[in-house]
Amino acid sequence: MRLYVGVALVLISLVAGSSSVAQDAGVTEPTKLFEKRVAGMPKTELQEIRVLTATLKPGDKTALHTHKFPVTVYVLEGAFTVEMEGRRPKTVSAGYAFMERPNVPMTGYNRSATDPVRLVMFYVSEPDTPFMDPLQ
Repeated sequence: MRLYVGVALVLISLVAGSSSVAQDAGVTEPTKLFEKRVAGMPKTELQEIRVLTATLKPGDKTALHTHKFPVTVYVLEGAFTVEMEGRRPKTVSAGYAFMERPNVPMTGYNRSATDPVRLVMFYVSEPDTPFMDPLQ
């Protein structure tokens, strides 16, 4: 799990351009944007790390779905509203991250009438596990 969090933080820093320069010139250190202790990570000897992007046009939504393992989502642009079963809807703006818990039905929306939403998603799973399982 520490590998997952470390990889996620480094990739978020690279994608978002968020880094701070240390005391020594030329030495860059990542800035922590998000941290969460999670349950449900894969326990097999071999895991697959995926970094995915998605763009939602104004008014778009995701399918109602679940994930088998936790997903970390970083909002690059716009404001993304996520609805997870048993929780109040949450809107996350550009520059912030959140986690989608495993096995929880959820959907996400771009509620804007004019602006797109761009997301980066980090997912660690057992090899060949589908990113999401659509629900009907």
